[in-house]
Amino acid sequence: MNVRAMFIDMDGTLLKSSNTISSRNMEAVNSLINQGVKVFLATGRHYEVTVPYHKEIGLRTPMICLNGAAIHNAETGKTMQIKTVRLNEERFHQLTAENAWNVIIHTANGVYCKETSEEIDYWTKVGQIPPHYIGDLRQANYQDVLKYSVRTGTPCPNISALFNKEAEVINWNDGFELLAPNVSKWSAIKSLLREFRISPNEVVAIGDGPNDIEMLRHVGTGVAMGNASQEVKAAADFMTGHHENDGVAQFIERYLLKSKQSYAI
Repeated sequence: MNVRAMFIDMDGTLLKSSNTISSRNMEAVNSLINQGVKVFLATGRHYEVTVPYHKEIGLRTPMICLNGAAIHNAETGKTMQIKTVRLNEERFHQLTAENAWNVIIHTANGVYCKETSEEIDYWTKVGQIPPHYIGDLRQANYQDVLKYSVRTGTPCPNISALFNKEAEVINWNDGFELLAPNVSKWSAIKSLLREFRISPNEVVAIGDGPNDIEMLRHVGTGVAMGNASQEVKAAADFMTGHHENDGVAQFIERYLLKSKQSYAI
Protein backbone atom coordinates (compact mmCIF):
# COMPACT_ATOMS: atom_id res chain seq x y z
CA MET A 1 0.00 0.00 0.00
CA ASN A 2 1.61 3.25 -1.15
CA VAL A 3 0.27 5.79 1.36
CA ARG A 4 1.41 9.41 1.38
CA ALA A 5 -1.33 10.95 3.54
CA MET A 6 -3.80 9.97 6.25
CA PHE A 7 -6.84 11.98 7.33
CA ILE A 8 -8.10 11.18 10.83
CA ASP A 9 -11.44 12.09 12.39
CA MET A 10 -11.31 13.06 16.07
CA ASP A 11 -14.47 12.29 18.08
CA GLY A 12 -15.27 8.60 18.10
CA THR A 13 -12.06 7.87 16.19
CA LEU A 14 -8.76 9.29 17.45
CA LEU A 15 -10.17 10.34 20.83
CA LYS A 16 -11.55 8.21 23.61
CA SER A 17 -14.86 9.21 25.20
CA SER A 18 -12.75 11.06 27.78
CA ASN A 19 -11.57 13.39 24.95
CA THR A 20 -8.01 12.12 25.28
CA ILE A 21 -5.57 10.53 22.84
CA SER A 22 -4.26 7.21 24.11
CA SER A 23 -0.50 6.67 24.26
CA ARG A 24 -0.85 3.82 21.75
CA ASN A 25 -2.69 6.02 19.23
CA MET A 26 -0.14 8.79 19.78
CA GLU A 27 2.78 6.44 19.23
CA ALA A 28 1.25 4.93 16.09
CA VAL A 29 0.54 8.34 14.54
CA ASN A 30 4.05 9.57 15.31
CA SER A 31 5.57 6.41 13.85
CA LEU A 32 3.58 7.02 10.68
CA ILE A 33 4.80 10.64 10.50
CA ASN A 34 8.40 9.46 11.01
CA GLN A 35 7.85 7.15 8.06
CA GLY A 36 7.16 10.23 5.89
CA VAL A 37 3.36 10.06 5.77
CA LYS A 38 1.51 13.38 6.11
CA VAL A 39 -1.13 13.13 8.84
CA PHE A 40 -4.09 15.53 8.96
CA LEU A 41 -6.98 16.01 11.41
CA ALA A 42 -10.41 16.19 9.73
CA THR A 43 -13.11 17.03 12.26
CA GLY A 44 -16.53 18.53 12.82
CA ARG A 45 -15.04 20.59 15.66
CA HIS A 46 -14.16 24.26 15.35
CA TYR A 47 -10.55 25.38 15.33
CA GLU A 48 -10.19 26.31 19.02
CA VAL A 49 -11.09 22.80 20.20
CA THR A 50 -9.03 21.11 17.47
CA VAL A 51 -5.70 22.91 17.77
CA PRO A 52 -4.77 21.68 21.30
CA TYR A 53 -4.80 18.07 20.02
CA HIS A 54 -3.03 19.07 16.82
CA LYS A 55 -0.24 20.54 18.96
CA GLU A 56 -0.24 17.58 21.34
CA ILE A 57 0.52 15.24 18.44
CA GLY A 58 3.02 17.70 16.97
CA LEU A 59 1.33 18.00 13.57
CA ARG A 60 2.36 20.70 11.09
CA THR A 61 -0.32 20.02 8.51
CA PRO A 62 -3.43 22.17 7.93
CA MET A 63 -6.53 21.33 9.98
CA ILE A 64 -9.89 20.52 8.39
CA CYS A 65 -12.52 21.88 10.79
CA LEU A 66 -16.32 22.14 10.90
CA ASN A 67 -16.76 19.20 8.50
CA GLY A 68 -14.76 20.91 5.76
CA ALA A 69 -16.27 24.40 6.04
CA ALA A 70 -12.88 25.71 7.25
CA ILE A 71 -9.26 24.80 6.66
CA HIS A 72 -6.77 26.34 9.09
CA ASN A 73 -3.06 26.94 8.70
CA ALA A 74 -1.05 24.94 11.25
CA GLU A 75 1.44 27.70 12.08
CA THR A 76 -0.81 30.77 12.30
CA GLY A 77 -4.28 29.26 12.82
CA LYS A 78 -5.60 31.58 10.11
CA THR A 79 -8.22 30.23 7.73
CA MET A 80 -6.82 29.11 4.39
CA GLN A 81 -10.33 28.44 3.10
CA ILE A 82 -13.85 29.01 4.42
CA LYS A 83 -17.23 28.10 2.96
CA THR A 84 -20.17 30.03 4.39
CA VAL A 85 -23.74 28.73 4.34
CA ARG A 86 -26.77 30.93 3.72
CA LEU A 87 -30.19 29.86 4.88
CA ASN A 88 -33.57 31.50 4.97
CA GLU A 89 -32.93 32.62 8.56
CA GLU A 90 -36.52 33.50 9.32
CA ARG A 91 -37.70 30.02 8.35
CA PHE A 92 -34.80 28.34 10.18
CA HIS A 93 -35.53 30.15 13.44
CA GLN A 94 -39.27 29.67 13.07
CA LEU A 95 -38.67 25.91 12.92
CA THR A 96 -36.15 25.76 15.75
CA ALA A 97 -36.93 28.56 18.22
CA GLU A 98 -40.21 27.20 19.54
CA ASN A 99 -38.90 23.69 20.14
CA ALA A 100 -36.82 22.54 23.10
CA TRP A 101 -33.84 22.00 20.80
CA ASN A 102 -30.46 23.55 21.28
CA VAL A 103 -29.10 25.37 18.25
CA ILE A 104 -25.40 26.07 17.83
CA ILE A 105 -24.24 28.42 15.09
CA HIS A 106 -20.54 28.27 14.20
CA THR A 107 -19.37 31.46 12.50
CA ALA A 108 -16.03 32.76 11.27
CA ASN A 109 -15.99 34.87 14.46
CA GLY A 110 -17.08 32.36 17.07
CA VAL A 111 -19.94 30.28 18.44
CA TYR A 112 -23.51 31.46 19.05
CA CYS A 113 -25.94 29.16 20.86
CA LYS A 114 -29.48 29.05 22.16
CA GLU A 115 -28.38 27.58 25.49
CA THR A 116 -25.24 26.19 27.06
CA SER A 117 -24.59 22.48 27.53
CA GLU A 118 -21.98 20.09 28.84
CA GLU A 119 -20.45 19.97 25.36
CA ILE A 120 -20.25 23.76 25.08
CA ASP A 121 -18.75 24.01 28.59
CA TYR A 122 -16.10 21.52 27.44
CA TRP A 123 -15.40 23.63 24.34
CA THR A 124 -14.95 26.69 26.55
CA LYS A 125 -12.57 24.82 28.85
CA VAL A 126 -10.43 23.38 26.04
CA GLY A 127 -10.61 26.28 23.60
CA GLN A 128 -10.38 28.99 26.27
CA ILE A 129 -13.04 31.01 24.44
CA PRO A 130 -16.68 31.09 25.62
CA PRO A 131 -19.58 31.44 23.16
CA HIS A 132 -20.05 34.94 21.77
CA TYR A 133 -23.73 34.76 22.58
CA ILE A 134 -26.14 32.54 24.53
CA GLY A 135 -29.87 33.13 24.21
CA ASP A 136 -32.62 33.72 21.65
CA LEU A 137 -30.74 33.48 18.36
CA ARG A 138 -33.36 35.61 16.63
CA GLN A 139 -31.87 38.51 18.60
CA ALA A 140 -28.22 37.62 17.88
CA ASN A 141 -26.16 39.63 15.41
CA TYR A 142 -24.06 37.02 13.64
CA GLN A 143 -22.70 36.64 10.12
CA ASP A 144 -20.41 34.39 8.05
CA VAL A 145 -22.00 31.13 9.24
CA LEU A 146 -19.91 28.01 8.60
CA LYS A 147 -22.14 25.42 10.27
CA TYR A 148 -25.57 25.23 11.88
CA SER A 149 -26.01 22.43 14.42
CA VAL A 150 -29.49 21.54 15.65
CA ARG A 151 -29.58 19.22 18.67
CA THR A 152 -33.04 17.68 18.74
CA GLY A 153 -32.18 14.67 20.91
CA THR A 154 -33.54 12.23 18.31
CA PRO A 155 -33.09 11.66 14.56
CA CYS A 156 -35.11 14.24 12.60
CA PRO A 157 -34.61 13.55 8.88
CA ASN A 158 -38.10 14.90 8.12
CA ILE A 159 -37.08 18.30 9.56
CA SER A 160 -33.56 18.39 8.12
CA ALA A 161 -34.92 17.51 4.66
CA LEU A 162 -36.58 20.93 4.58
CA PHE A 163 -33.11 22.43 4.07
CA ASN A 164 -31.92 20.13 1.29
CA LYS A 165 -32.18 22.85 -1.37
CA GLU A 166 -30.23 25.41 0.67
CA ALA A 167 -27.56 23.38 2.39
CA GLU A 168 -25.54 20.20 2.71
CA VAL A 169 -27.37 18.21 5.37
CA ILE A 170 -25.75 15.75 7.80
CA ASN A 171 -28.17 13.68 9.87
CA TRP A 172 -27.11 12.45 13.31
CA ASN A 173 -28.89 10.34 15.92
CA ASP A 174 -29.38 13.45 18.05
CA GLY A 175 -30.16 16.03 15.36
CA PHE A 176 -28.66 17.44 12.19
CA GLU A 177 -26.05 19.85 10.82
CA LEU A 178 -26.20 22.23 7.88
CA LEU A 179 -23.22 23.30 5.76
CA ALA A 180 -22.84 25.16 2.48
CA PRO A 181 -23.88 23.04 -0.51
CA ASN A 182 -21.26 20.48 -1.57
CA VAL A 183 -19.13 21.11 1.51
CA SER A 184 -17.76 18.06 3.31
CA LYS A 185 -14.55 16.75 4.76
CA TRP A 186 -13.96 15.22 1.34
CA SER A 187 -14.30 18.59 -0.46
CA ALA A 188 -11.66 20.03 1.91
CA ILE A 189 -9.43 16.98 1.46
CA LYS A 190 -9.56 17.45 -2.32
CA SER A 191 -8.30 21.05 -1.89
CA LEU A 192 -5.37 19.89 0.25
CA LEU A 193 -4.50 17.00 -2.05
CA ARG A 194 -4.21 19.45 -4.94
CA GLU A 195 -1.97 21.69 -2.85
CA PHE A 196 0.30 18.83 -1.75
CA ARG A 197 0.12 17.09 -5.16
CA ILE A 198 -1.09 13.83 -3.67
CA SER A 199 -3.42 11.45 -5.49
CA PRO A 200 -6.58 10.26 -3.71
CA ASN A 201 -5.32 6.71 -4.32
CA GLU A 202 -2.39 7.46 -2.01
CA VAL A 203 -4.67 8.47 0.86
CA VAL A 204 -6.14 6.67 3.88
CA ALA A 205 -9.06 8.21 5.77
CA ILE A 206 -10.49 6.89 9.03
CA GLY A 207 -13.69 7.85 10.82
CA ASP A 208 -16.91 6.76 12.50
CA GLY A 209 -19.67 9.25 11.70
CA PRO A 210 -22.07 10.26 8.93
CA ASN A 211 -19.83 13.27 8.27
CA ASP A 212 -17.03 10.83 7.35
CA ILE A 213 -18.90 8.85 4.70
CA GLU A 214 -17.87 10.97 1.70
CA MET A 215 -14.18 10.87 2.52
CA LEU A 216 -14.24 7.14 3.26
CA ARG A 217 -15.87 6.49 -0.12
CA HIS A 218 -13.53 8.61 -2.21
CA VAL A 219 -10.01 8.11 -0.85
CA GLY A 220 -7.88 5.15 -1.87
CA THR A 221 -8.49 3.39 1.45
CA GLY A 222 -11.44 4.21 3.70
CA VAL A 223 -11.40 2.79 7.23
CA ALA A 224 -14.45 2.64 9.52
CA MET A 225 -14.12 2.41 13.27
CA GLY A 226 -15.62 -0.56 15.10
CA ASN A 227 -18.04 1.84 16.80
CA ALA A 228 -19.29 3.24 13.48
CA SER A 229 -22.84 2.66 12.23
CA GLN A 230 -23.58 0.13 9.49
CA GLU A 231 -24.05 2.99 7.01
CA VAL A 232 -20.52 4.24 7.69
CA LYS A 233 -19.04 0.74 7.62
CA ALA A 234 -20.69 0.14 4.23
CA ALA A 235 -18.81 3.14 2.80
CA ALA A 236 -15.40 1.86 3.95
CA ASP A 237 -12.87 -0.63 2.57
CA PHE A 238 -11.71 -1.79 6.01
CA MET A 239 -12.97 -1.96 9.56
CA THR A 240 -10.79 -1.50 12.61
CA GLY A 241 -11.33 -1.62 16.37
CA HIS A 242 -13.47 0.55 18.66
CA HIS A 243 -12.25 4.04 19.53
CA GLU A 244 -11.98 2.99 23.17
CA ASN A 245 -9.64 0.17 22.10
CA ASP A 246 -7.14 2.18 20.00
CA GLY A 247 -8.78 1.38 16.66
CA VAL A 248 -6.66 4.01 14.90
CA ALA A 249 -3.42 2.46 16.17
CA GLN A 250 -4.69 -1.04 15.35
CA PHE A 251 -5.04 -0.14 11.67
CA ILE A 252 -1.80 1.84 11.44
CA GLU A 253 0.23 -0.90 13.12
CA ARG A 254 -1.28 -3.70 11.07
CA TYR A 255 -1.28 -2.15 7.62
CA LEU A 256 0.84 1.01 7.43
CA LEU A 257 3.97 0.70 9.57
CA LYS A 258 6.72 -0.86 7.52
CA SER A 259 8.42 -2.48 10.50
CA LYS A 260 5.21 -4.21 11.63
CA GLN A 261 3.50 -4.76 8.28
CA SER A 262 2.50 -8.39 8.20
CA TYR A 263 -0.47 -8.29 5.85
CA ALA A 264 -0.14 -7.30 2.21
CA ILE A 265 -2.91 -5.29 0.59
